[in-house]
Amino acid sequence: MFIAMNRFKVRKGSEHDFEQVWLTRDSHLKAAPGFIAFHLLKGPERDDHVLYASHTLWASEAAFSDWTRSEAFRKAHGGTGANKPLYLDHPEFEGFAVLQELTAKGAAAAE
Repeated sequence: MFIAMNRFKVRKGSEHDFEQVWLTRDSHLKAAPGFIAFHLLKGPERDDHVLYASHTLWASEAAFSDWTRSEAFRKAHGGTGANKPLYLDHPEFEGFAVLQELTAKGAAAAE
């Protein structure tokens, strides 16, 4: 499995607008081959921003890479430049190969 994360430093006072952009957009992820799950995370507040992260789980790094080259990816990310005033800086991408996964007894494991 592969985890793709983006960290966003959202300007104080722009949290609601940022959240609405993400909560109302069509991500086109559900139809992407190898896509498993997506989470939008809200983190700690700092003096000038609130930290957010998007977190996607993929069957493999290749599945994620294929997604980034797809028409669906371009559709999902079209117009993102208009949201630049919400951020302090560019989002920071981090990709991780999953080495181990533990689940609670009885919990469904990622497929």
